[in-house]
Amino acid sequence: MIGNRIQHYRKQKRISLTELANRAGVAKSYLSSMERNIQKNPSIEFLHKIAAVLNVEVEALIHDVPLYGYQLSSNDLEWLQFAREASSAGISIHDVRHYVEKCKLIEQTTEG
Repeated sequence: MIGNRIQHYRKQKRISLTELANRAGVAKSYLSSMERNIQKNPSIEFLHKIAAVLNVEVEALIHDVPLYGYQLSSNDLEWLQFAREASSAGISIHDVRHYVEKCKLIEQTTEG
């Protein structure tokens, strides 16, 4: 259910119900009723607001479809979130790889 997924992503981000409602500009009572599955048909505008704050795609709130038939672990979800955040900050995969390589070189030089 959509409410369960909203709650899952909210808790994963360690955001309180009040904070999510405030940041998304939605009523806390409505958000609470969504998470408790009392309200079941939110508007697309509501979903866009919530998804933006949670930094997930609207589709992730609507569909509970695991990628390629696999259920993602919490670690996988954290990596996906990291990739989204890095990308939105203008950090490319190349930048991250370059940083990791630099860290490896520094580690090797300090060990020996």
